[in-house]
Amino acid sequence: LVLPPKIAATQVVICSIGTKDQSENEKVNAKAQQIADTLLAAGVKVKVDISDLRPGEKFFGWEKKGVPVRVEIGPKDLAAGTVVLVRRDTGDKATVDVEDVAVEIAKLLEMIQKDLFDKALKMRQERTKVVDTWDDFVKEIEAGNFVLAHWCGDAVVEAQIKEETGATIRCLPFDEEGKGEGKCIKNGEPSKQRVVFAKAY
Repeated sequence: LVLPPKIAATQVVICSIGTKDQSENEKVNAKAQQIADTLLAAGVKVKVDISDLRPGEKFFGWEKKGVPVRVEIGPKDLAAGTVVLVRRDTGDKATVDVEDVAVEIAKLLEMIQKDLFDKALKMRQERTKVVDTWDDFVKEIEAGNFVLAHWCGDAVVEAQIKEETGATIRCLPFDEEGKGEGKCIKNGEPSKQRVVFAKAY
């Protein structure tokens, strides 16, 4: 799962990396909680994971939940005064000073939000096709695209389109995309605007 920061229930998870030395682990866990407190004070939704799971298991567990940013801290990081930040959307890692964590995470969350939006917008634009013939409609639907096509407004015709192609109306555009009169993609009857068809998955 990959969640945009603005809708993620947990925006940041701080994962401590343990060793066999319990006293070292306690120091790492204390620093992890201190960082969490700083982030909470800055309005970030954060959790701390000090479980005994191996790092790989621990990291994968949070990746499955879609948490946008993972903070890794272990004894070596503690000694160096740094932590590792990992983006869920790209997997990119960066080492930052502990003192800069709150500022860097705020920037990172904003960047992830923008990058995910831009990626989704680009995909939607690239995969939206305007068609005027039934053959083109069928071809683009089979290719898995969003299709802007005229529809006469008849629910029976919509049901026929669904039966034959698996596509249903996703939305009625409010912007310029949908404006303009034409002929229904299925029966050639007058249409007041284009609508977006696609298959539901």
